[in-house]
Amino acid sequence: MGVFGSRVILVLLMFLAFSVPAGAEQGMAIDPATCLGCHSNKISVRAFAGSVHGKNACTSCHVDITDLVKHMKKEIKVQKVQCERCHKKQNAEHYASVHANKGVTCASCHTDIHTHNYWKNDKRIAVAKCVQCHDKEAVYQKSVHGKSVAGGNMDSAACHDCHNLHEIKALGPKGSHQEREFHTKVCMKCHSDEKMMARNKVFNVATKTYLESYHGKNYRLGFPEKVAGCADCHTAHSVLPHKDPASSVNQANLVKSCGQCHPKATALFTKFYSHGEMTDRHKYPILFYTFVAMTGLLLSTFAVFWVHTLLWMFRGFVENREKAAKLAAGTHHHVIPDAHKQYRRFNRLHIFLHILVITSFLLLSLTGLPLKFSTQPWAIVMMKLYGGSANAGLLHRLGAVITFVYFGSALAMSFHFLFLRKDIKGNPLQRLFGPDSLMFNFRDIKDVIGMVKWFFFKGPKPTFDRWTYWEKFDFIAVFWGMFAIGGSGLMLWFPEFFGMFLPGWAFNVATIVHSDEALLATGFIFSVHFFNTHGRPEKFPMDFVIFNGQIAKEEMLEERGDQWKRYEEAGITEQYACKKTSGVMYDFLVKGFGFIALFTGISLLILMILAFLGGGGH
Repeated sequence: MGVFGSRVILVLLMFLAFSVPAGAEQGMAIDPATCLGCHSNKISVRAFAGSVHGKNACTSCHVDITDLVKHMKKEIKVQKVQCERCHKKQNAEHYASVHANKGVTCASCHTDIHTHNYWKNDKRIAVAKCVQCHDKEAVYQKSVHGKSVAGGNMDSAACHDCHNLHEIKALGPKGSHQEREFHTKVCMKCHSDEKMMARNKVFNVATKTYLESYHGKNYRLGFPEKVAGCADCHTAHSVLPHKDPASSVNQANLVKSCGQCHPKATALFTKFYSHGEMTDRHKYPILFYTFVAMTGLLLSTFAVFWVHTLLWMFRGFVENREKAAKLAAGTHHHVIPDAHKQYRRFNRLHIFLHILVITSFLLLSLTGLPLKFSTQPWAIVMMKLYGGSANAGLLHRLGAVITFVYFGSALAMSFHFLFLRKDIKGNPLQRLFGPDSLMFNFRDIKDVIGMVKWFFFKGPKPTFDRWTYWEKFDFIAVFWGMFAIGGSGLMLWFPEFFGMFLPGWAFNVATIVHSDEALLATGFIFSVHFFNTHGRPEKFPMDFVIFNGQIAKEEMLEERGDQWKRYEEAGITEQYACKKTSGVMYDFLVKGFGFIALFTGISLLILMILAFLGGGGH
């Protein structure tokens, strides 16, 4: 439209302006053309007509102007426009925002109110508004997100993707739960979208690997303030590719970045795989083969012993039925003199150490399994019950200290057994493989074969010496477990110390070993060990010998006949006869402790099974 056309419109507007006052005085709406007749020097007719508000009358917003004549005489004071009359949702969000608290109104951002058009989700428009006040140093605009948005990529993160458009909430005090959660939660909105990451060729397992890490599991359990979040490593606004020298995750800057939480971090420490994926054989071969080895160990151990348990369960049930039939017929067995006389199987030190084992194991299981299965609702409940992951960590470390105490005691007792005891004959090698030792020997092969034959009704139930092959396995497993679970646990407990001489990826390996070995230990103890000790038909519901150290003569002859025979031939059976049995109060308290431990272990086993069935066994 030329100059002539503009003048024609202006004349028409002026004509309308002077032809409507009478109607306005009668309360009728004022035509926008009338308003523009005076305000066209500030408001473009064309731009306003094409804006989102162009279909509205001026008095739709300037509701206080009800009398045009008085307005023109400046007798009506024009008030601030109340956007909330139409934009109720946006106003409600803005009302509770930090902008409202700081006095930032709608017009502070929407300065183009008379020319405003739909933004059509063009993030560049939103960013342009935000940077009017924020990002004066263009930190965000120089980042991968900022550059990508500026280039027209609407998948990339703009200001409002993290902070919202109108409901911009305060982050809270530095280090608070709200602030720490925000630093990770907003990143996951996009980075957990696998399709979005794939089409933008972005590392699409960042969220998955983070949530499987110690940091991520604490975040998922509801305690982000205790661990590092996404923004702690990658920064909040200056996110750059790791190859960029200015990037916080560039190799040259990692010591500084890690040092925010780990002050003594070294260059070796920073070789940790922050997003290492143990199932990726090509990119992380060390983690992959560690994972394969531990998975193989778990599957083979459980396969062998669960089959052993099931066979024993069935055969023991049949044996009990056979005994009941013989008792009814009066042909069970001959009368054993002093059948119920008690003999000492364990001394007070053995009992004390076993109570330490139970205590430490339950502490470690109760505090470690919620972390292992952090996706489960029960894990969150348990962590809250402890008062947070920090308290759970303290209890876990207390359990670890108790573990080192009883392990040290076991080493001392083993040394005493091999070199100092006077009541056992032979040199250390003979003692190591002798009948009183917990070390495997050729006798155990014969016992295993005998048990398998008994399982399949091919032979009598074998009788044992002082130790059975499954008891030896439990004992030897403690030594293996201490190197695997204890060693890896120490590394994870003191990462800065071990990071002084071990590469960071060793902590990735330690995490896999610690987690899977803990799963093996808890699964084995709560299923196989509990059955072998308490759940088998001959002992159900509990074998109390470990708590009072006493075993009846009849039971010893039936289960450990070779030990009795050996002691009888040596003439030392009466040396092990109990002068008095354990007291009522002691039995009550310790049996109560034992049943609580048994119930707790079985409950945890059920929760673990439910977690695996629900797909939460990570």
